[in-house]
Amino acid sequence: MVALAPDVILADTSTVVAALQQATQTVPIVFAGVIDPVGAGFVASLARPGGNTTGFASLDYGTSGKWLELLKEIAPRVTRAAILRDPTIAAGIGQLAAIQAVAPALGVELSPLGARDAGEIERALAAFPLGANAGLIVTAGPSTGTHRDLIIAFAARHRLPAVYPFRYHVASGGLISYGPDSLYGYRPAAGYIDRILKGEKLADLPVQTPTKYDLVLNLKTAKALGLTMPDNLLARADEVIE
Repeated sequence: MVALAPDVILADTSTVVAALQQATQTVPIVFAGVIDPVGAGFVASLARPGGNTTGFASLDYGTSGKWLELLKEIAPRVTRAAILRDPTIAAGIGQLAAIQAVAPALGVELSPLGARDAGEIERALAAFPLGANAGLIVTAGPSTGTHRDLIIAFAARHRLPAVYPFRYHVASGGLISYGPDSLYGYRPAAGYIDRILKGEKLADLPVQTPTKYDLVLNLKTAKALGLTMPDNLLARADEVIE
């Protein structure tokens, strides 16, 4: 791709951005769907990205702690939670750390599970000890999005309450999600590309982050799991799928 000498490249997810940065330090790269671009080393800071890369971050780590709070709210009996994440990317490490920070106060023991591909996800979930006090948190990442049907089917089969990062997980049968619109960043990325093509310097375009996070609930899934949605949670929901 770099050999084609493009004027700008649109990149999706941390894996793609990392590969592109290894290939070029000069061609402008605009990204979307990237978690914590500063921690990943893609940009120097959000306000002044520096280098040849800028774009739109998909969520911040503070959201990750909220997932565990929601799990306890919807399933108070949970004292053990599996955290499905990719340990090879900065986002997987950062999201786990944010969840670990709130776990002691909520009285939840965490079990990090690898999620680099379908095979690893299946093996990790199969090894997690189930029970009435078990729950699942699915972190944001390329593999957990790609293999969401596998994960959601496992949770349904074992009646495991689970929290997900994006609405599309709940639309596919997941229990509850909290996060920004999964399409956030892609439309405004077109604006950044237009500005670069018109001569603006990439260094003058700050990395932007979501300002709105949606809480989405699936009542059909809750019923199948034998869970009753708390009234205050229903009242706070941005969308309820029935």
